[in-house]
Amino acid sequence: MLTLYYSPGACSLADHIALHEAGEKFNLVKVDLKSHKLEDGRSFFEINPKGYVPALQLDSGEILSENLAILAMIADNHPALMAPGQFGRYRLLEMLAYISTEIHKAFKPLFAAGSTDADKKKAADTISQRLQFISSQLKGPYLFGEEMTVADAYLFVMLLWSQKNKISLPEKLKSFIEHVKARPTVQVALKHEGLI
Repeated sequence: MLTLYYSPGACSLADHIALHEAGEKFNLVKVDLKSHKLEDGRSFFEINPKGYVPALQLDSGEILSENLAILAMIADNHPALMAPGQFGRYRLLEMLAYISTEIHKAFKPLFAAGSTDADKKKAADTISQRLQFISSQLKGPYLFGEEMTVADAYLFVMLLWSQKNKISLPEKLKSFIEHVKARPTVQVALKHEGLI
């Protein structure tokens, strides 16, 4: 059975949601990112030498890390979570890469202990601009139209972080959050992580 190593509310929530959306059976193992310890006391570095979540242990015992890779694999195995069309796989990878490198990474000053107020303001402004772009790309209630993809799960987590950091969101993305949050699979993941 698959095992997802996660930390509540971290970016691993995207993988958690995607696995529920895919109907996968999987185990959850909570990681304390401050101590890098698992609930049983083992070091998380034994699982993922990078020291951060997500990490997905496959049935073979192999470990896959990085949201982009894990989410792409879930979509490959569950085509309903892939972007539509002949070019869909590449559009999905394009969006996952943008969310990962341009939005997710931009949050770093908001979480780093040594960041100044100026650093935080600059980061929030950058994130806000990039979310405006994302808002312009919505093709329906979800990024690619009427059906949810793994990229929507990742965007949802970034929007939760934005709300937590009081970054204003375009109206379309406020509607998107409510739409995604109402999904039963998302509710299950949020409950599992103690977020609702």
